[in-house]
Amino acid sequence: MSEVISQQTLSQLVDQWISQGKRVAGPTRVKPDVLLYEFLTAADQLLLNGFIRPANTIKELIFPRTEKLYGYRLEGKQIELYDVEPPATEQIVVGARPCDAAAFPTLDYVFNWDYKDPFYRRLRDLTTIVTLACRDHDEHCFCTSVKLAPDDEGGSDAMLFDLGDGNYEVRCLTDKGKALFAGATQSSDKVGKAGPGPEPSIDLDKVKQFLDTNFESPQWQSLSLRCVGCGACAYTCPTCHCFDIVDEGNAAGGARVRNWDACQFSMFTMHASGHNPRSDKSQRQRQRIMHKFQIYPDKFGEILCTGCGNCTRNCPVSLGVKPVLEAIQEIATTETIETK
Repeated sequence: MSEVISQQTLSQLVDQWISQGKRVAGPTRVKPDVLLYEFLTAADQLLLNGFIRPANTIKELIFPRTEKLYGYRLEGKQIELYDVEPPATEQIVVGARPCDAAAFPTLDYVFNWDYKDPFYRRLRDLTTIVTLACRDHDEHCFCTSVKLAPDDEGGSDAMLFDLGDGNYEVRCLTDKGKALFAGATQSSDKVGKAGPGPEPSIDLDKVKQFLDTNFESPQWQSLSLRCVGCGACAYTCPTCHCFDIVDEGNAAGGARVRNWDACQFSMFTMHASGHNPRSDKSQRQRQRIMHKFQIYPDKFGEILCTGCGNCTRNCPVSLGVKPVLEAIQEIATTETIETK
């Protein structure tokens, strides 16, 4: 037996959560041609079907684009520091794609490594994630190539499966998920299933072998020729987590703030001396790919990519992780054939 919820009951739940003062986010159309994860003011804004995925990710709900760490006041020569009130409002994400939720078990490593980040941890604890198993995919999706699936449960507290008749099977995966749907579902003999997903197209072992032995390869130049350094890939990626910390304020005071940053920006590694160890975009593209498929896996045993395809979808020149990996795979295969 399974547990099922109707679209109508789900909408009533969303409105109920909002009326209780909880922050509820989900896919919604912000412009005729733009669909994003955003906080909702009513359930009728929530979209669950008819698209592949939103252009952004739910990462920003737990790792915000800008975040105050603490404040300071200046009085003469005296500096007073004060803490920023931590977030306390419960957050619920409805209709997230599994490739978004799967990022959090991976990001947990870096935010709880040598230092346990209290800001990330607080929002992580306050957030309940309800995913919707994917039924469709496009040419940019490659979750199956990075060992995930259209119904991957990583990072999800509950998962919905569209039954195609106005109902969803609900699979509660954590205590938070069970508490969220308690008393709202009905028993049924219907069982949902995800779509087949994209055919695996990337040989990660071959990619890793290339990365381990080709740091100085001239191929990096050709792999980055069309990059414009806009950072759209990093800003719409579920797993990119680079940030900068700056003091923002005036003569009276201000705050120390953490802001998103990206390794594809030309100033990302600029030293105070003026030296930039990654002054060329080929070096920055190399860093992005190596971080995801060599450095992070070597350190934490996890690939820093969920195969969502957002980087390619949102890139103005259609350059993203998948095209680069496919090119690396082709280079590695060609070089292997030539040496035989």
